[in-house]
Amino acid sequence: MTFTETFEIKHPITQAPMAGVTTPKFVAAAAKAGVLGSIGAGYLSAEATRDFIREVKKLTDKPFAVNLFIPEHVDMDQEQLRQAYLALEPICKKLGIPYGEAPLSEPSFDEQVDVLIDERVAVCSFTFGLPEKTVVRKLKEHDIYLIGTATTVEEAVLAEQIGMDAVVAQGAEAGGHRGSFIGEQLVPLEELLPSIVKAVSIPVIAAGGIANKEHLELQLSRGAAAVQIGTALLAADESGAHPLYKEAVLAAVDNRTVLTKAFSGKQARGIRNEFIELTASVPIAPYPYQNDLTKKIRSEAAKLGKPEFMSLWAGESVHETTEGTVEEIIGKFI
Repeated sequence: MTFTETFEIKHPITQAPMAGVTTPKFVAAAAKAGVLGSIGAGYLSAEATRDFIREVKKLTDKPFAVNLFIPEHVDMDQEQLRQAYLALEPICKKLGIPYGEAPLSEPSFDEQVDVLIDERVAVCSFTFGLPEKTVVRKLKEHDIYLIGTATTVEEAVLAEQIGMDAVVAQGAEAGGHRGSFIGEQLVPLEELLPSIVKAVSIPVIAAGGIANKEHLELQLSRGAAAVQIGTALLAADESGAHPLYKEAVLAAVDNRTVLTKAFSGKQARGIRNEFIELTASVPIAPYPYQNDLTKKIRSEAAKLGKPEFMSLWAGESVHETTEGTVEEIIGKFI
């Protein structure tokens, strides 16, 4: 059975689960356009995840995915955290905002897994690692299709071994956070995809720099069962991206993106801006602590209309992003 037949979708395309950008309307619009919609639930609480799922269900009866972040157990280094905190003070002064204590987040992964089961979600995808075997077994007992994320062949092989039904091959060109969980390698999609297709027997979904019909057809010819698109949909009418974020994406030129850990403590690709430049050589806390430390800066920058201090995640093909409805943009790939 092909990927499209499995989910009864028209096109071999999945909508990238962009945490903070996806809205119920956005996910439902993707489903209506004939692709697999996906909720970016990485930063949500269990109850917020449940509410989101129910809102999507009100808008579509099509299957959709929910993406979860695998929690990382990082030892708290108080001095490292303090140095990272102090390094952000000059930026707060630049923005004219007070910088008080930053509450540290607590993962709700296990509770989110239970919500997915309760709500009978069709697909669950994972980023930043792979779940424990007990979690895989639990989800499979409820017939939930599982998708892993890999940035290397080694990660893809592990995804298949633990029981993933498919794997996303995330090339170096991809926007947003790297899904790496074994080291940090940057492998171009043209090299990564064929290598993963050769190494595993499960369907492989190509991701990274896919911005038009030619890109889609090229990846399918290389053995991809489907492609995943995110940046191409960022400026869609239904996208939950901040208006300033959409403007930055539409105004971006070629070679404008860079990789940075400054916003979250994890490698992520976005449009180069002042925040990235100012934090190029300052202490940075590990994920998720850096993400917690910069959360207020990012939200206040958005309120103040200063995109130069926002996280503007985007892939290398950002210069090809266009406006329109999700359905109109998807139509350009077909």
